[in-house]
Amino acid sequence: MAESDWDTVTVLRKKGPTAAQAKSKQAILAAQRRGEDVETSKKWAAGQNKQHSITKNTAKLDRETEELHHDRVTLEVGKVIQQGRQSKGLTQKDLATKINEKPQVIADYESGRAIPNNQVLGKIERAIGERPAGLCWVNG
Repeated sequence: MAESDWDTVTVLRKKGPTAAQAKSKQAILAAQRRGEDVETSKKWAAGQNKQHSITKNTAKLDRETEELHHDRVTLEVGKVIQQGRQSKGLTQKDLATKINEKPQVIADYESGRAIPNNQVLGKIERAIGERPAGLCWVNG
């Protein structure tokens, strides 16, 4: 049994703390005791339901509601789309499939709830036919 140059080295490493553990109060206090630099910041309204709180900008937003809104398609446009679709014998779903959009998009355009998108309007025009002359797409 001559020389054995085989040295067995076993390295065991402990995994570091997970994100939740690193953020715990215990982990922070332990790091402070070891003298490490610890940066903490309190998130505003963290863990609270603040979606219905009244802010000081509420009155300002109420005053500006009329000015700050997106233009919608007019009801006349919706009727034209609906009549064109029905004249071709298409349902909203069929038209949506034909132009690669969701059926809800067609429903929104026909009801006047949609924010106009020239790409979508162009696809609808090509699918149902001509756009009537002088008809304005936007209500606003």
